[in-house]
Amino acid sequence: MMNKTPVIVLGGTGYVAGELLRLLSQHPLLSVAGVLSESRAGKQIHDTFPNLQHCYGDTCFFSRQEIFDLLNTPTLAVFSAAPHGASAGLIAELMTRAEKSGTTITVVDVSADFRYQDAGEYASVYSQQHGAPELLDQFVCALPEHLAKTPKSHVGHPGCFATALLLGIVPLLKLNLVTPSLYAMGITGSSGSGRSPAGTTHHPERHSNLYAYKALNHRHSPEVVNICESITGTRPALHFVPHSGPFARGIQMTIQATVQDGISTDRIVSGLKDFYADAEFVTVCDQPPRIKDVVGSNYCHLSAAVADDTVAVMVVIDNLIKGAAGGAIQWMNRQLGFKETTGLTAPGAAWV
Repeated sequence: MMNKTPVIVLGGTGYVAGELLRLLSQHPLLSVAGVLSESRAGKQIHDTFPNLQHCYGDTCFFSRQEIFDLLNTPTLAVFSAAPHGASAGLIAELMTRAEKSGTTITVVDVSADFRYQDAGEYASVYSQQHGAPELLDQFVCALPEHLAKTPKSHVGHPGCFATALLLGIVPLLKLNLVTPSLYAMGITGSSGSGRSPAGTTHHPERHSNLYAYKALNHRHSPEVVNICESITGTRPALHFVPHSGPFARGIQMTIQATVQDGISTDRIVSGLKDFYADAEFVTVCDQPPRIKDVVGSNYCHLSAAVADDTVAVMVVIDNLIKGAAGGAIQWMNRQLGFKETTGLTAPGAAWV
């Protein structure tokens, strides 16, 4: 335990935070030192997450001051699962106090607050001012599979839909396999809407149901376009229609595009396999992938089909893990110099 890097989790009561805590409980090099929940400070973690009782025993959520009191070690790893709009301010205050106390912190933010490099663009998408615009240039937003290294100290993890989209789109653009006009349809489980119940996530409405929402107007679309441009040098036109699925977790994404002249089916498939050859969490399959093969894991399965001049790339991930908590730990592993897969290689749960 003495050799583990201490971890702080901010915004500790949502679904993503619960998955962070579950995964961190088995991490050999990271140890949870404190979990912030101002609304539930002093209450036991297992009151909110009964599945974690055997991991955290009688450990309670911390108040903000109790979290600040942890700034007495040389290094800290910080995950923020606080709501967008609140996360940036919390991180800014923690970074200021850490600098004064001489603590080096590494932040991976799973909210939306550090997915844009421009505060004005963030405000236009989220209809509110950014909570710490002075910190934006200290963060990078991308998937670890697409960025070999970064000079930035901190990471803003892409959204769950964005993760699935990027895993399919980036290699198509990077390898110049398609024209940069893409059409995507994604289906997400109800956990993607968070813990707070709403009309669209109420079980009787969602069970045995399937419907689109925010068609061509989802807030992850401009995020994906920006990241694609920064990684590939090409700014795509993305036409994305998200759907709510009748299951709790997982995302199935289908992306279609026009193949560049002279590109064969074999070239598409071999290009994807070569692109992800060293990506331990991404498998290019010969058959269309299925959510149940990856749910509960940090793995992504994808496949491609080509007919005439059209390619369809199908991607499946667990929205709470690869699309959030697991991807965040994957980034933290890299930022701290650990092997990227550390603590993340458990297979999918399959029959959930």
